[in-house]
Amino acid sequence: MLIQIIAAGQVAAGEAAGSHEAKFGLTAALKQGGALTWGVFLILVAMFMISLYILFAKLWEQQKIINEGKKVRAAFWNATSLKEAASKLDKDSAYRQIVDDGLRAQDQHTLLTDPVDAHDWTQMSLSRTRAAIDSKLKSGLAFLATTGSTAPFIGLFGTVIGILGALLAIGTAGQASIDTVAGPVGEALIMTAIGLAVAVPAVLAYNWLQSRNKMISENLGTFTNDVHGWMASGGAVKPSAGARVAAKPMAPAKPAPTAPIKA
Repeated sequence: MLIQIIAAGQVAAGEAAGSHEAKFGLTAALKQGGALTWGVFLILVAMFMISLYILFAKLWEQQKIINEGKKVRAAFWNATSLKEAASKLDKDSAYRQIVDDGLRAQDQHTLLTDPVDAHDWTQMSLSRTRAAIDSKLKSGLAFLATTGSTAPFIGLFGTVIGILGALLAIGTAGQASIDTVAGPVGEALIMTAIGLAVAVPAVLAYNWLQSRNKMISENLGTFTNDVHGWMASGGAVKPSAGARVAAKPMAPAKPAPTAPIKA
């Protein structure tokens, strides 16, 4: 008998929960909110999907440059000439673009009619190439920053619209019980939660990508300076490609002889 009562209670609780989910929730909030609520929801979903696309696309682009930097440290500086070293890099890589533009600037210096120092001309060309690469790495990050700063307010706008519609419906019905107030207001708060769920990952992705871009930019700057030094010295000045030689341990210092004490 007791088991039957407990089972009947569980069935009733399940039916109540199902009816509660059907009455309240995101779907009910979208239906009751109307076109404005649907518009806010679709905007937030679009911002979230675009943020995910930018995150994975920039990670793939950054990782490609990082892997190319490992190749530079492993084999680039072992070459006897800059053209031979450039052939070891991928044609569409950022490092290859810096080397090719440097060689092109070196060849085009003889075509200048105004007297410009070859050192300054090459340095300007390399700096312009590096700035273009940095600009490409930063592309798309502005959208992440915009999403992180505006998504909570867009969700809040959806919440305001939902609460306004709920209050108007309650006023029209003439009922002010806790059931008629808490349900629609709670549904409206879902939009604020969605806005926060979109904004927080966008901010985290923006900061992470920015830190990786900073590291890549520093490595590219060092590489640009090294390439410029190689070109300016005709290959005499370039970083060492070999492994670091471990420093030999210093021998312990011998104690200085002491003079005998005279009686």
